[in-house]
Amino acid sequence: MGVASLEEVFQEYRDLLFAVAYRMLGTAADAEDAVQDAWLRWSAADRSDVEDPRAYLVRITTNLALDRLRSAQVQRETYVGPWLPEPMLTSPDVAEEAELAESVSMAMLVVLETLSPLERAVFLLKEVFGFPYAEIAQALDRSEAAVRQVGTRARKHVEARRPRFAIDPRERRTVTDRFVDAALGGDLNKLMEVLAPDVALWTDGGGKVKAARRVIYGADKVARWVAGVTGRPYAGVQPEDMRIRSADINGVPGIVVDGPERPICTITVDVDERGRVAAVHVVANPDKLRAITANSELPM
Repeated sequence: MGVASLEEVFQEYRDLLFAVAYRMLGTAADAEDAVQDAWLRWSAADRSDVEDPRAYLVRITTNLALDRLRSAQVQRETYVGPWLPEPMLTSPDVAEEAELAESVSMAMLVVLETLSPLERAVFLLKEVFGFPYAEIAQALDRSEAAVRQVGTRARKHVEARRPRFAIDPRERRTVTDRFVDAALGGDLNKLMEVLAPDVALWTDGGGKVKAARRVIYGADKVARWVAGVTGRPYAGVQPEDMRIRSADINGVPGIVVDGPERPICTITVDVDERGRVAAVHVVANPDKLRAITANSELPM
């Protein structure tokens, strides 16, 4: 296999490798680093016995991501406030593919954070990317029986925290816009109408901009917090200098709030089966807005 064909094979699967690494790690920068390390391993390895480059590259990337995730989990224990994944833009047609969109939604990635690194890897490779347990076992250097057990445990954990029901993308956009309109109007009654009683508000400022230090639960508390920050300066930007635009973020309709020089935050909402806002995810940590600033689109 020549140098040119080496690069061609890697580039063929690069988007897949990034998609795996991003779902494992939750940040674009870490995913990019894992993919770059995978290239270094691939270009230096003895590939004479590699029959399936796709499986081989996914194996390398998954294990690199596992190592990074174990280190990241220690760092996240000291993170200031709730930790949310780094938002990324997605193409509008992704929202039409429900399972694909769900696999990168903020709500799903938050649930995946509650799995062990091994559970996360097995769940993603099996449930999202469709690898058979035999290949996953080989990739993770575990027995197939052990991997099946881990996969079953992970799937039950996710299903218990992430019930499945279909929400039409157009309805999700409508609910998102209703929430934003109510928030901008500072109308507590309208906010209460669109929020589910047990709604959860996640605000990730990373200690760098104003954000709630804990997840806020309950429609009344969430409505009051949202009304309290709307119409006020944020991250050094005056309200009149803010611009709001619609964007598809992590597979769902979302909102980007821009300042004069850069995005200030992203907002996505999770919708329950009754068309109410079940969760709000606000990412305002400037370190996590680099992909949005660069208009980087998440390969699926």
